[in-house]
Amino acid sequence: MRRVAAIVGVVVGAVALVVGAVFAVNVIGIATNPGGFAAPDAYGPGVAMPQMTTPPTADPGEQLATGDTDPAEEPTGLSGSKLAPMPSVDPEWLASVSDATGIPKRALSAYALAHVMIAEEDAECGLDWATIAAIGAVESDHGRHGDSKLDSNGNAQPPIIGPALDGGADVAKIDDTDDGEFDGDTKWDRAVGPMQFIPSTWQKWGSDGDGDGVADPNQIDDAALSTARYLCESGEMTNSEGWRAAVFSYNHDNDYVDKIATVALEFADSID
Repeated sequence: MRRVAAIVGVVVGAVALVVGAVFAVNVIGIATNPGGFAAPDAYGPGVAMPQMTTPPTADPGEQLATGDTDPAEEPTGLSGSKLAPMPSVDPEWLASVSDATGIPKRALSAYALAHVMIAEEDAECGLDWATIAAIGAVESDHGRHGDSKLDSNGNAQPPIIGPALDGGADVAKIDDTDDGEFDGDTKWDRAVGPMQFIPSTWQKWGSDGDGDGVADPNQIDDAALSTARYLCESGEMTNSEGWRAAVFSYNHDNDYVDKIATVALEFADSID
């Protein structure tokens, strides 16, 4: 299961008990309705999904206006070998959608690229960028939680690290699983990065979304692609039931699912 608690924030709804694990839903930086959210008009049972088109990619060699590395420079992996060039999202689309939604372009490019990549590798899933963006918004305000912000390479600076999952108030008890590699804590696990993965989940799902040869939960392209792959593992997201099941797998709380649906719908509606 991807996350058990988010960072500092407001607890959303009651603590859920799932197969002996406690899922406390803390939403970073977003005030919530303690009574829970009503299911929105879309992403609700029996209601049609918004029709989302795949974000267009840029022409070969076209520079993203987000501070990304020049695509003409071929990145190398840890061994020094050349890596395949990564696709990039059309900068005009990024600028237009960023203006309409308020999502920073650097974060939006990661969500859109994850949409493009998951559509290529798992066409039946049907995951849209607005869903990924909604999770990024709720989990970390697109990497801007607290004093953090995304740098030009998409790294959250400083890293976004959640509280120790030590079984205290509103959090589960999870002993360290990564020897502090991702969260810096050798006693307890902590949720990490703009999409708030716990280390054990990142060890399974961590993906290299920016083509630098490293899967880093603090890097927004990596985290967004990992989120997409995790969600699509649940099954098709082209109907409301499948969509809700996938988001529920990300965080076992129906109030959380409703919140993600509300935010995703706002993003989708803003570009209609």
